[in-house]
Amino acid sequence: MANVTRHSLTAEELAALALSLAHLGAGPQSVTARRGLRHAFAHLDLNDDVIATTLQTLTTPLPTDVARRARAVANAITARLVVRIQYHDADGRLTVRDVEPVTCLVHGEFWYLVGWCRMRRGIRAFRFDRIVAVEPTDLPSRPHLPQRYLPFQRRARPGAASGPGSGGDFTPAVA
Repeated sequence: MANVTRHSLTAEELAALALSLAHLGAGPQSVTARRGLRHAFAHLDLNDDVIATTLQTLTTPLPTDVARRARAVANAITARLVVRIQYHDADGRLTVRDVEPVTCLVHGEFWYLVGWCRMRRGIRAFRFDRIVAVEPTDLPSRPHLPQRYLPFQRRARPGAASGPGSGGDFTPAVA
């Protein structure tokens, strides 16, 4: 067997892998892909509750309706198009928002769409379980660099290395 050198994945790489896995459903390829992702996380401290829960969420197939919404968002990210979402906020109010999608990610037990909300004029993370509908539009989205907008990246302590497994705390990024 060949020697394999392990490298830590960046937050952007993890987000892209997570979004790709969302499309696979529960078929045979998804089982292999999710097992590979577990191996990619082998270096992480799974005693950290956030990391352990996130890994469990990443490696569990999405419900069909959520996977369908994730596919629509992924297509919009690739095509750099705005999506119109119907979204229940934390208080249960339904809003319709035009969002320039940047990426999708998992944090803890939830999947998120991260994007520039035109209604709020700022970057927002939308929980997929609160998104009722995703409608593609023909409106062009401005290019956004995902690494600037990932809200749940590990933040290094002063003098410490940054990145997953570095011991920093997960905190929302402020755009």
